[in-house]
Amino acid sequence: MKKLLLTLVLGSGILIANAQIEKLAGPRLGFVSISPGPLADFLHDGFDFEGKYGSTGAAFTTLYGWQWESRFADGGGEIVGIVEWIVLVGGMEKGMFLPSASSIIGARMDNGLELGVGPNLSLSGIGMVFGVGYNFKSGNLNLPINISVIPGRAMDGTNWDGTNYEYNSGTRIAVTLGFNMSR
Repeated sequence: MKKLLLTLVLGSGILIANAQIEKLAGPRLGFVSISPGPLADFLHDGFDFEGKYGSTGAAFTTLYGWQWESRFADGGGEIVGIVEWIVLVGGMEKGMFLPSASSIIGARMDNGLELGVGPNLSLSGIGMVFGVGYNFKSGNLNLPINISVIPGRAMDGTNWDGTNYEYNSGTRIAVTLGFNMSR
Protein backbone atom coordinates (compact mmCIF):
# COMPACT_ATOMS: atom_id res chain seq x y z
CA MET A 1 0.00 0.00 0.00
CA LYS A 2 2.86 2.39 0.84
CA LYS A 3 4.50 1.67 -2.53
CA LEU A 4 1.26 2.36 -4.36
CA LEU A 5 0.74 5.62 -2.46
CA LEU A 6 4.35 6.68 -3.07
CA THR A 7 4.01 5.86 -6.79
CA LEU A 8 0.80 7.93 -7.04
CA VAL A 9 2.34 10.90 -5.24
CA LEU A 10 5.50 10.84 -7.38
CA GLY A 11 3.48 10.36 -10.57
CA SER A 12 1.20 13.28 -9.67
CA GLY A 13 4.22 15.47 -8.94
CA ILE A 14 5.77 14.67 -12.32
CA LEU A 15 2.48 15.38 -14.15
CA ILE A 16 2.01 18.68 -12.32
CA ALA A 17 5.58 19.75 -13.10
CA ASN A 18 5.05 18.98 -16.80
CA ALA A 19 1.71 20.80 -16.89
CA GLN A 20 3.07 24.20 -15.78
CA ILE A 21 1.74 27.05 -17.86
CA GLU A 22 4.27 29.49 -19.28
CA LYS A 23 3.24 33.09 -18.60
CA LEU A 24 4.64 36.13 -20.38
CA ALA A 25 3.98 39.86 -20.00
CA GLY A 26 5.29 43.03 -21.56
CA PRO A 27 4.60 46.49 -22.96
CA ARG A 28 2.77 47.22 -26.22
CA LEU A 29 3.02 50.26 -28.49
CA GLY A 30 1.15 50.94 -31.70
CA PHE A 31 -1.41 52.92 -33.60
CA VAL A 32 -5.01 52.52 -34.68
CA SER A 33 -6.94 53.77 -37.69
CA ILE A 34 -10.65 54.33 -37.07
CA SER A 35 -13.18 54.49 -39.90
CA PRO A 36 -15.76 57.32 -39.93
CA GLY A 37 -18.12 57.14 -36.96
CA PRO A 38 -18.71 58.68 -33.54
CA LEU A 39 -15.31 57.62 -32.15
CA ALA A 40 -13.51 59.25 -35.10
CA ASP A 41 -15.71 62.35 -34.67
CA PHE A 42 -14.76 62.48 -30.97
CA LEU A 43 -11.04 62.19 -31.81
CA HIS A 44 -11.36 65.08 -34.28
CA ASP A 45 -13.67 67.43 -32.35
CA GLY A 46 -13.62 66.33 -28.69
CA PHE A 47 -16.93 66.77 -26.92
CA ASP A 48 -18.21 69.01 -29.75
CA PHE A 49 -18.78 65.91 -31.93
CA GLU A 50 -22.56 65.80 -31.32
CA GLY A 51 -24.54 65.62 -34.56
CA LYS A 52 -21.55 64.85 -36.82
CA TYR A 53 -22.62 61.21 -37.49
CA GLY A 54 -19.27 60.24 -38.99
CA SER A 55 -18.94 63.30 -41.21
CA THR A 56 -15.46 64.26 -39.93
CA GLY A 57 -13.85 61.28 -41.66
CA ALA A 58 -11.47 58.60 -40.45
CA ALA A 59 -9.17 59.16 -37.46
CA PHE A 60 -5.76 57.97 -36.34
CA THR A 61 -4.29 57.72 -32.83
CA THR A 62 -1.43 56.06 -30.99
CA LEU A 63 -1.74 53.21 -28.50
CA TYR A 64 0.18 52.37 -25.34
CA GLY A 65 -0.46 49.44 -23.02
CA TRP A 66 0.43 46.08 -21.54
CA GLN A 67 -0.09 42.46 -22.58
CA TRP A 68 -0.32 39.34 -20.40
CA GLU A 69 -0.05 35.96 -22.11
CA SER A 70 -0.51 32.39 -20.90
CA ARG A 71 0.43 29.43 -23.03
CA PHE A 72 -1.58 26.24 -22.69
CA ALA A 73 -2.19 23.07 -24.65
CA ASP A 74 1.52 22.76 -25.35
CA GLY A 75 1.90 19.12 -26.25
CA GLY A 76 5.34 19.68 -27.70
CA GLY A 77 3.91 19.89 -31.22
CA GLU A 78 3.94 22.64 -33.79
CA ILE A 79 0.96 24.55 -32.35
CA VAL A 80 0.58 26.08 -28.87
CA GLY A 81 -2.67 27.45 -27.47
CA ILE A 82 -2.44 30.98 -26.05
CA VAL A 83 -4.69 33.30 -24.06
CA GLU A 84 -3.85 37.00 -24.06
CA TRP A 85 -5.16 39.92 -22.04
CA ILE A 86 -4.31 43.27 -23.59
CA VAL A 87 -5.05 46.65 -22.01
CA LEU A 88 -4.41 49.69 -24.22
CA VAL A 89 -4.93 53.44 -23.95
CA GLY A 90 -5.31 55.59 -27.05
CA GLY A 91 -5.63 59.30 -27.74
CA MET A 92 -2.96 60.48 -25.33
CA GLU A 93 -1.22 62.63 -27.96
CA LYS A 94 -4.56 64.48 -28.27
CA GLY A 95 -4.96 64.86 -24.50
CA MET A 96 -7.58 62.09 -24.35
CA PHE A 97 -7.79 58.87 -22.34
CA LEU A 98 -9.48 56.16 -24.45
CA PRO A 99 -9.06 52.78 -22.69
CA SER A 100 -9.74 49.36 -24.16
CA ALA A 101 -9.33 45.81 -22.91
CA SER A 102 -9.26 42.62 -24.98
CA SER A 103 -9.18 38.95 -24.10
CA ILE A 104 -7.94 36.85 -27.00
CA ILE A 105 -7.75 33.09 -27.31
CA GLY A 106 -5.77 31.66 -30.17
CA ALA A 107 -2.81 29.66 -31.37
CA ARG A 108 0.85 30.24 -32.14
CA MET A 109 2.63 28.04 -34.67
CA ASP A 110 6.27 26.96 -34.41
CA ASN A 111 7.16 29.36 -37.22
CA GLY A 112 5.90 32.32 -35.09
CA LEU A 113 2.54 32.94 -36.83
CA GLU A 114 -0.29 33.83 -34.40
CA LEU A 115 -4.07 33.84 -34.88
CA GLY A 116 -6.72 34.74 -32.32
CA VAL A 117 -10.20 36.06 -31.58
CA GLY A 118 -12.01 37.37 -28.53
CA PRO A 119 -14.08 40.12 -26.93
CA ASN A 120 -13.04 43.78 -26.74
CA LEU A 121 -14.40 46.35 -24.31
CA SER A 122 -13.91 50.05 -25.02
CA LEU A 123 -15.77 53.34 -24.70
CA SER A 124 -17.55 52.56 -27.99
CA GLY A 125 -19.00 49.38 -26.46
CA ILE A 126 -18.37 45.67 -26.67
CA GLY A 127 -17.16 44.08 -29.89
CA MET A 128 -15.13 41.20 -31.25
CA VAL A 129 -11.45 41.52 -32.05
CA PHE A 130 -9.77 39.41 -34.73
CA GLY A 131 -5.99 39.31 -34.73
CA VAL A 132 -3.08 37.93 -36.69
CA GLY A 133 0.57 38.43 -35.96
CA TYR A 134 4.09 37.16 -35.97
CA ASN A 135 6.36 36.52 -32.99
CA PHE A 136 10.03 37.17 -33.73
CA LYS A 137 12.19 35.25 -31.26
CA SER A 138 15.80 35.90 -30.29
CA GLY A 139 16.91 33.66 -27.45
CA ASN A 140 14.50 34.32 -24.57
CA LEU A 141 13.34 37.62 -26.09
CA ASN A 142 9.97 37.64 -27.88
CA LEU A 143 9.10 40.52 -30.24
CA PRO A 144 5.40 40.17 -31.21
CA ILE A 145 3.92 42.29 -34.00
CA ASN A 146 0.15 42.08 -34.41
CA ILE A 147 -2.58 43.45 -36.65
CA SER A 148 -6.07 43.44 -35.18
CA VAL A 149 -9.48 44.39 -36.53
CA ILE A 150 -12.55 45.30 -34.51
CA PRO A 151 -15.47 45.61 -36.96
CA GLY A 152 -17.82 48.56 -36.54
CA ARG A 153 -21.40 47.90 -35.49
CA ALA A 154 -24.54 49.32 -37.07
CA MET A 155 -26.32 51.29 -34.36
CA ASP A 156 -29.19 53.74 -34.02
CA GLY A 157 -30.22 56.44 -31.59
CA THR A 158 -32.64 59.25 -30.90
CA ASN A 159 -31.77 62.96 -30.81
CA TRP A 160 -33.00 65.31 -28.08
CA ASP A 161 -35.78 66.47 -30.43
CA GLY A 162 -37.05 62.92 -30.99
CA THR A 163 -35.62 62.34 -34.48
CA ASN A 164 -34.04 58.95 -35.06
CA TYR A 165 -30.67 58.39 -36.69
CA GLU A 166 -28.49 55.46 -37.73
CA TYR A 167 -24.71 55.25 -37.69
CA ASN A 168 -21.77 52.84 -37.67
CA SER A 169 -19.59 52.79 -34.55
CA GLY A 170 -16.45 52.73 -36.74
CA THR A 171 -14.14 49.86 -37.64
CA ARG A 172 -10.78 49.95 -35.84
CA ILE A 173 -7.63 48.51 -37.42
CA ALA A 174 -4.61 48.47 -35.10
CA VAL A 175 -0.94 47.58 -35.44
CA THR A 176 0.91 46.89 -32.19
CA LEU A 177 4.37 45.71 -31.30
CA GLY A 178 6.00 44.87 -28.01
CA PHE A 179 8.41 42.60 -26.22
CA ASN A 180 8.57 40.10 -23.38
CA MET A 181 11.06 37.60 -22.01
CA SER A 182 10.63 33.84 -21.65
CA ARG A 183 11.83 32.52 -18.32
